[in-house]
Amino acid sequence: MNNSILNIAFIGNYLPRQCGIATFTTSLCESVAAAHPGLSCFAVPITDIPEGYVYPDRVRFEIEEKNLESYRRAADFLNSNNPDIVCLQHEYGIFGGDDGIFILSLIRKLRMPIVTTLHTILQRPSARQRRILTEIAERSSFVVVMTEKAVDLISTVYNVPLSRIRLIPHGIPEMPFIDPSFYKGQYELTEKTVLLTFGLLSPNKGIEQVIRALPEIIKVKPETVYIVLGATHPGLIRHEGEAYRLSLQQLAAELHVEKHVLFRNRFVSPEELKEFLVMADIYITPYLYEEQITSGTLAYSFGIGNAIISTPYWHAAELLADGRGILVPFRSPEAIAEAVIRLASNDAERNTMRKNAFLAGREMTWPVTARKYVELFQEARMTRHSVTGQNQAALPLGGLFSEEEQNELPKLKLDHIKRLTDDTGMIQHAVYTVPNHNEGYCSDDNARALILMVLLSSQAEKVDPEIDRLAGIYLGLLQYAWEEASGRFRNFLNFDRSWRAEIASEDSHGRVVWALGTCLGKYANPGFQGAAAQLFEKALPVVSQFSSPRAWAFTIIAIHEYLQRFSGDRLVDGIREELSSRLFALYKRNADPQWPWFESYLTYDNAKLSHALILSGHDTENREMLDAGLGSLKWLMETQTSPRGHFRPVGSDRVYKKGEEMPLFDQQPLEANSAVSACLEAYRITGDFYWHKEAQRAFRWYLGGNDLSLFVFDALSGGCHDGLHVDRLNQNEGAESTLAFHIALSEMKEADKSILLEDPAPSQINKLSTRIGGEV
Repeated sequence: MNNSILNIAFIGNYLPRQCGIATFTTSLCESVAAAHPGLSCFAVPITDIPEGYVYPDRVRFEIEEKNLESYRRAADFLNSNNPDIVCLQHEYGIFGGDDGIFILSLIRKLRMPIVTTLHTILQRPSARQRRILTEIAERSSFVVVMTEKAVDLISTVYNVPLSRIRLIPHGIPEMPFIDPSFYKGQYELTEKTVLLTFGLLSPNKGIEQVIRALPEIIKVKPETVYIVLGATHPGLIRHEGEAYRLSLQQLAAELHVEKHVLFRNRFVSPEELKEFLVMADIYITPYLYEEQITSGTLAYSFGIGNAIISTPYWHAAELLADGRGILVPFRSPEAIAEAVIRLASNDAERNTMRKNAFLAGREMTWPVTARKYVELFQEARMTRHSVTGQNQAALPLGGLFSEEEQNELPKLKLDHIKRLTDDTGMIQHAVYTVPNHNEGYCSDDNARALILMVLLSSQAEKVDPEIDRLAGIYLGLLQYAWEEASGRFRNFLNFDRSWRAEIASEDSHGRVVWALGTCLGKYANPGFQGAAAQLFEKALPVVSQFSSPRAWAFTIIAIHEYLQRFSGDRLVDGIREELSSRLFALYKRNADPQWPWFESYLTYDNAKLSHALILSGHDTENREMLDAGLGSLKWLMETQTSPRGHFRPVGSDRVYKKGEEMPLFDQQPLEANSAVSACLEAYRITGDFYWHKEAQRAFRWYLGGNDLSLFVFDALSGGCHDGLHVDRLNQNEGAESTLAFHIALSEMKEADKSILLEDPAPSQINKLSTRIGGEV
């Protein structure tokens, strides 16, 4: 699998909504999309007004802020579109419910990794605020903060591990270092000393402190102009109208500085904002409270290269340290006046401060920030399994089965198998749970489907016409797959029933032989036995010419089943002896104490090699061969065990070569099925309950006993997901995966029935695989 990020969803306010979160989310999303043209980026904003906003095409889904059901629908939308990463912007005030608690109903349903940017971190949160932020952090692969102070708060107050915290400064526009006079002419401010504060107006911004400082400033610098740039916060407008702005204008009039204060009452575009920032000789953030962990306006002015005066709220105290700005006490117009006069009178100090800020800001530009986020998204996707495991290690079966069923194997449900089956055969692939007719059929899957029907028929107390009907369809396709001229089975059949030109693999041929042998050995339907016998007799001899160890193994298992009913067939017995000798010789040629295996690598369906050797060693009373089969299987199961003790099959992302690191993803349902079958065979032959326990552990992989603690089996559809990615399930439920699960399930049920009939000791009964809870 290619683990690169292809699709990202951004949740947060979005322009043209007027707020700092909207500006940030829009800038981040657009910067990521611009810096990485191969990425698909879309936004899911929170809308706070009934009429909504005229969003750009980047916006795919709107969440109604105060509508809880809208958050759930958004989760369904995201799961349906299946982005690789969700990037969530969190601020308590932008989501519905008390303290924005509605957002939890969304993220609890998401199946993909989440990276959350925290815009507010309270030092003294309420119990509910702490719970909300703690859960968001737990459900996120990583949380992003913008200051060192934020790192300290989120780790100490909310107990988020430092390994899951990333510091990425607030992004800023990319601009050259320009002299303030460059834009002053077009605003008729050429001879003025320009002070600037921008952002949505609200009382906590402290604008009145600068206005109160102006009389003293004007005495020394009468050409000073203070620009207050930005509309009043929309939330404030809804509740109080323009009362705050009017109070500022009245204050300026009372102090006789109204001609020196210019109010620009609008939400300016990014391009216009750059002009104002460049034009400012001094930028001021006179905020009234310390507990401001992030200020986008401060970050923008800093990165553009402004000389800055600020009160020492958290973000400013950190960003303006070491001579990068001047910090003044809260609510001190006198200190503001002194600092402004100092900088306005000292060009060298002011320009040095500007240059220091500009240079430090080069690591904060949006292209740099976008690159850091994409790198983090990649890391989140690659490490999702371990995070999910920490958070959900105790989620074996909850919610999918009744309380009684939680302690039992799932009930047989053939709905999805029937959905994938038409009158030709089983369609090999699905888009989610819908058959994908474009991919047609394959002999491989119809062979597996026939094996399942044979197993189910042999376990049934009476003849089931539906099982016979399905078995007839699958066997009929295998008959159609036989090509007399080549003496081989074809594999890929188009939906229009025409065969594709490529030659079928030896493994595909061997798998069909396995199905035919199983049908002959176990199926009670004489008509099916007769049809299978004709094909088996034609198809078996050519396997002796094959070089594939897995084709040998499938055929050995087929012959074992066949000889259960026709033990006197010396020709077939001879072919088994020949293939078993080859497989055993392969093992002895490649095995060593650290790598007791048939090949110098592991690929797919690995346990079938051990399975075949165990059967042949037992059936031919060759103890050395049997021990080699058991030893190789034991090593394989140990190799496929995670540090937490659950089954972790070799991933199909690449071949696992001896001496290299084991690939962990994509994990395939076929491997769990193969392990279950081999371990149950080892248990039947040896009577050692260790093997039954190993089969139980491998089967739990389908039911949450895996790296992501997620159900691979879909209890709703009766299907099985096509694999376990590094960060999520493959949402498609194709034939191979669904059949792998059902074959494993039927074999587990049969094994448990046999154990009960054998009347095991009480200690063994307690370990029966029907008790599958509690160890995941």
